[in-house]
Amino acid sequence: MKKGCPYGTHRVIEPKGVLPQPALKIDNNMEIYDNEILIDVQTLNVDSASFTQIREQANGDVEEIKKIMKGIVAERGKHQNPVTGSGGMLIGTVEKIGPALEGKTDLKVGDKIATLVSLSLTPLRIDEILEVRPEIDQVDIKGKAILFESGIYAKIPTDMPENLALSVLDVAGAPAQTAKLVKPGDTVVVLGGTGKSGMLCLYEAKKRAGVTGKVICIGSRDKTIERVKNANLADVYIKANATDAVEIMNKVAEATNGEMADIVINVVNIPNTEMSSILAAKDNGLVYFFSMATSFTKAALGAEGVGKDVTMLIGNGYTKGHAEISLQIMRECEALKKIFEELYA
Repeated sequence: MKKGCPYGTHRVIEPKGVLPQPALKIDNNMEIYDNEILIDVQTLNVDSASFTQIREQANGDVEEIKKIMKGIVAERGKHQNPVTGSGGMLIGTVEKIGPALEGKTDLKVGDKIATLVSLSLTPLRIDEILEVRPEIDQVDIKGKAILFESGIYAKIPTDMPENLALSVLDVAGAPAQTAKLVKPGDTVVVLGGTGKSGMLCLYEAKKRAGVTGKVICIGSRDKTIERVKNANLADVYIKANATDAVEIMNKVAEATNGEMADIVINVVNIPNTEMSSILAAKDNGLVYFFSMATSFTKAALGAEGVGKDVTMLIGNGYTKGHAEISLQIMRECEALKKIFEELYA
């Protein structure tokens, strides 16, 4: 059996010398190396920014969505959207474990897991797309995938539906990072607060900011704002266009008596929301871009252009304990669990 690199560089076809995520093409042959795990894939949970782009490209046609997704995997050996650069994650069953991983993993053949590394670096083979669920960015397939030695994962919990767990784990980095960033008394704005990751971030922000803090949810539709309001996930609710930076700035100023936000968390799935996030923050505030639609160039040059001294963080899909933190939210907050069950399970 061939020996592999812990980070999967042995799978890179082009360009040579890069890691699997930035690679343009990787080897998706499902004969495993000695340090890989073979997964029988059940469901792909496509990154929201990626799926939104694919759906728009396909004009909402499900067969066209299937064609685009198969085309991406055929070309790249992985599901990495060439427009957004992002992927998603998957749920499946462990089929085979390389001998070099003996004693290094708690997994065994037959375990059901969710991969917590992006599909944009995961060798994937799609044999058939069984069902597309556009409203929740999930696609059921017949296929296989490879998890590298360095790849992180979570065993599917038994106390909640699989699709519910998958939806939560897909965005686990966002609420876990929120838990690390927000401190008592902070004013926090969540841009895209009515979406999947947004609601989880709101819950964590409110929990960490406490009674002396203020959590502001910004959404674009009355229906979704009302849903979040009924779950009491924020202190203030604002309906606004996330791409309209001046509108966002004015409404946040009104909600904070001109103080603006200590922390702005951007979890929207559309482009051109960088300046809305930056202008919502106070000087020396912090902006956390979890959205995969974020442009580093627009954020950096935009902040410079308006003379805004803010710290900007790029959302990392991984932080220690992120799976446990996010799944625990479902156990702690019955109202949010019900919303997720209705929408995603």
